[in-house]
Amino acid sequence: MPISQLDPVAALVIIDLQKGVLAIQTEPPTSVVLERSARLAAAFRAKGLPVVLVNVVARAPGRTAMTRPFNPPADWHQLAPELGAVDTDIRVTKYNIGAFHGTGLDMHLRRRGVTQIFLTGVATSSGVEATARAGHDHGYNVVSVIDAMSDSDPTSHQHAVDVQLRKVGETATTAEVLAALAPR
Repeated sequence: MPISQLDPVAALVIIDLQKGVLAIQTEPPTSVVLERSARLAAAFRAKGLPVVLVNVVARAPGRTAMTRPFNPPADWHQLAPELGAVDTDIRVTKYNIGAFHGTGLDMHLRRRGVTQIFLTGVATSSGVEATARAGHDHGYNVVSVIDAMSDSDPTSHQHAVDVQLRKVGETATTAEVLAALAPR
């Protein structure tokens, strides 16, 4: 279903497309998510709309038991160069699952007059869904770009796409978003 509207000030929020996360096996593959997110970022920039690049630098707090060791390489948090980051992009470093809690994301968006956020990234059922829910709670029109996100658990990805993300906003494909951004 195509998006119902493109707000005058919309932002693209790309979640955790960084070296360490891109190495995780996901469905669809992170290479697909990265390519589509990079195309969307270029289109948002061309339209003069904000692009937010989010990375995570710590394991989510609140865990009482570690199910597997977490010893990432030193550069695991660095954003993928394929995103083509530019100086005008907003960079948000998170220490939690979602991109709003404990960061300045809401302040950055409000200062720019953003009313709508488009979400891409990894993992659909974790960082993307948490950011979508918080974005909805903060009053943003949320659009999840469902073919530009992935998860290490295909069942969780599909459930997030089919059920959870639709509860807090609209869903669209990369092609639909690019069409909405195209000059008229």
